[in-house]
Parts: sequence; structure tokens; C-alpha cells
Amino acid sequence: MDLIQQIIERAKSNKQRIVLPEAEEERTLTAADMVLRDDIADIILIGNPEKVNALAEEKGLKNIGKASLIDPLHCEKSEEYAALLAELRKKKGMTLEQARELVKNPLYLGCMIIKTGDADGQISGALSTTGETLRPALQIIKTAPGITCVSGAMLLITKKPEFGENGVLVVGDVAVTPMPDADQLSQIAVCTAQTAKSVAGFDDPRVAMLSFSTKGSATHEVVDKVIEATRLAKEIDPQLKIDGELQADAALVPGVGAKKAPGSDIAGKANVLVFPCLEVGNIAYKLVQRLGDAVAIGPILQGIARPVNDLSRGCSVEDIYYLVAITACQAMDAK
Repeated sequence: MDLIQQIIERAKSNKQRIVLPEAEEERTLTAADMVLRDDIADIILIGNPEKVNALAEEKGLKNIGKASLIDPLHCEKSEEYAALLAELRKKKGMTLEQARELVKNPLYLGCMIIKTGDADGQISGALSTTGETLRPALQIIKTAPGITCVSGAMLLITKKPEFGENGVLVVGDVAVTPMPDADQLSQIAVCTAQTAKSVAGFDDPRVAMLSFSTKGSATHEVVDKVIEATRLAKEIDPQLKIDGELQADAALVPGVGAKKAPGSDIAGKANVLVFPCLEVGNIAYKLVQRLGDAVAIGPILQGIARPVNDLSRGCSVEDIYYLVAITACQAMDAK
């Protein structure tokens, strides 16, 4: 069974409630129909009921009736949500009237549904920008306990079973924080290891903090940052298996790891790679994807108290379908 199917089966085993606030969008609605057909998650659609139902009929979608459908302009709980939102944002000067207007926005409404415990995760981005997806999530759901830095992980499925976890690697950050400091980088490490568990199903995440140096082979302030981040990550999670600074070959190749970092429990055995900055991470995963013919799945947003994931506006129906399963797996672990 390949990794994608494993993720789907894990989602099926403990169905979560996933909000799709862009229900009037054709790809989103088609993916929702597939999710409901395959019994992967319970779906909450946000959109104009007439438009959603008309689109479903036009496309011949037979399973949409299994979803909960909420009209953002006539939600039964809109006043309750508005009052809570105004309370959450009162230090920022939000009034109740402003909150009432915001909860008509499907992205805000979805996050309020999650905040009050009526849903477990949300996916948007087929129509919305990353900023539009993240803003309500950070204002309402906020970051996980002890985490202040949101980041994005990527699953890399390679054709090299000798590396990572039978060829699978989880890497981060590839999407959100351009130049993390040591504290932020330590949080990215902890969150990426958690994603490796909850989404990729790794029983034993082994985290390599990457650099152009291995164990003092070079000196520079950016190397010092990685060393400090490794120390801080151990403080956040004393059980975390992590080492750094390591070059990529020392992290992945047993012979190189033994030579460059003798005695390390991670060198040559890493299945989670943490990049020193977003620039490196984004370039690296795309090179592996294109030159190494790897499958890249993500980015998977991490660090939010309940999972909220962002799609590319060029996403396919299959992208949305798979991300529902991924979000469901994250949601299981976030409870």
C-alpha cells in the first residue's frame, strides 16, 4: 500500500469533520463528492445552498447530500459566532458589528465553526490567497500551545527506498517563514516531526537539522543558528530524536554520516529534514521533485492549534481530495 492510500485509510479509520468554505467552486465540490463517496471524512460545505445544489446537479454529483451545508448569510449560529469573535479580537478594537460582518465571510465562518468545536479542520485556497486562508486561522484558532511560528511541511516520495522511511521524507519549512530565527527553527523542527507522525505515519521520526556544515566542519553565524535551534528543539520536546548541524549527505547516507558525524543516532538515518531557511527549503524540494522525479505532496501547514490547510489556486480535484485526508489525519492528532 502506497503512502497516499495509507493516509486515506488512516483518515477513514477515525472520521473527522472537515470544513470546505469554497463550496461554490467546482473543483472543491467535486472533491467533496469523492470524499463523501469514499467515506473519508464528514464534510461541512459553506456556500449559497441554491448555487451549491445547482452545481452539484449540473455535475452529476450524487453524494453531496451527505454533507452539512451552511449558508454564510443565514447561519443559525451567526450571532453566537459574532459575539465570540468580538470577544477574541476586542484587544484589537473589533466591535460586535464588525464581527457580524466578518462571520459572513466563509473563511472566517469556517474557523469559528472549528473554534466552537463543531468541526476539526478546514481547507481553502482554490479561490483564496494564502493570506486570506491564514488570517482568520491565526486570529481565531491561533497557534498550538508553545508554538508561535506557522510553517509548511512537504512529503517527498522518492524512488530511493534506501533513504528516509522506505524512500519517503518529510521536509520543512517550504512555504511560510522566510528567515526563521533559532527559536522559530526549533519550532519548525518539532512541528515537522509531528507531521511525520500524524500524516506520513512515521513511528520513529528522526530529524536532521540541515546546514552547509557538519559538526563544526565550517563556522558561520547561520551555522550557529542551526546548532542553537537543535538545542532549543530538545528543550521543547526532550523525547525528540534530533541532531544537527548536518549536511544533507551526512543526514541521509549511512557511510557519509558515520564518517562525518561518528556517534550520531541521526546521521545517515534521517527521515525528517529541516531546512535553515525557506529559500533553501523551497529550492531543494523542487529540485528533488523535478530532477529526482519525486512526488511532492503539500505544503501541509503546521503550528496552528487545529489544522487549516492552503491549496494552490491551480489545484486539481485530486489535490483537494488528498488534502482532506491529510487534514483529517492532522486533526486526529490535534485533539
